[in-house]
Amino acid sequence: MRLAFILGEIGSGLRRNLSMVVSVVLVTFISLTFVGAAGMLQMQINQMKGYWYDKVQVAVFLCVDTSTAASCASGPVTDEQRAEIEATLTSPAVEQYVDTYLYESQDDALGHFRDQFANSPIVDSVTADQLPESFRISLVDPQKYEVINEIFSSLPGVEVVVDQREILEKVFNVMNIASLVAVGIAVIMIVCAILLIATTIRLSAFSRRRETGIMRLVGASKAVIQLPFVLEGVIAAVVGALLASVTLWAVAHFFIGDWLASQYPDTAFISSNTMLVIGPALVLLGAVLAGISSLLTLRRYLKV
Repeated sequence: MRLAFILGEIGSGLRRNLSMVVSVVLVTFISLTFVGAAGMLQMQINQMKGYWYDKVQVAVFLCVDTSTAASCASGPVTDEQRAEIEATLTSPAVEQYVDTYLYESQDDALGHFRDQFANSPIVDSVTADQLPESFRISLVDPQKYEVINEIFSSLPGVEVVVDQREILEKVFNVMNIASLVAVGIAVIMIVCAILLIATTIRLSAFSRRRETGIMRLVGASKAVIQLPFVLEGVIAAVVGALLASVTLWAVAHFFIGDWLASQYPDTAFISSNTMLVIGPALVLLGAVLAGISSLLTLRRYLKV
């Protein structure tokens, strides 16, 4: 009987404040979608770091006719300088840091450039002699970049030594900023959701003040009186969280898993299985926030 009464009160409250409940669902849905998106983006960043950091290389670019670096003042790299650079790579002092290395000629560099910028209007205006030849070095420990930089940057014929991790770090920093922006928007939306839940509970308590007074007179416990109000907010928030979880799963499955993964097969993307972690967390977060907001509102506006 008590359970049936509580369920009846919940249904009555949801019907009376249907428009406010729908608003709570939508605001919760939007706010938790941003929270989940930030979580997914951070998981994607971590996965890409783990994937790409094992593949990054140090590029030792050699001097060409158009080089403006001070180390290239004597002109393009000579055969003797190129041989000395390669000999240094295989020397005992350097070999311990090098996993593998690959020489890339100017023609190879042009081929890679054309593949990478196939849709660019400048692709046909670039010639092989404008691109530097290079040695691409995979390190045993990518953290030892500075050792390679110190050794090779002073060798004649070397224009510059580039650590590809620096390029990746810039990309990851942009992604981290995007994640922080998503979190910031989510926090604002969560505050809106909490205020809306509090308003909904306040209106529900006001509209049922006569029933609440009768319940107090007949000796109903504090829990029985407050529980329907709390559950109204929790149900609305959980529905919003479920909608957010389904939306994020669809994004992970269809957009990331199907489309992005096929467009960029060499990149490690998160799968829809990540929602097995994020989804329950969003539902729990929505329920907790709604429960706390409802209880605090009831303490102020519903005297039991």
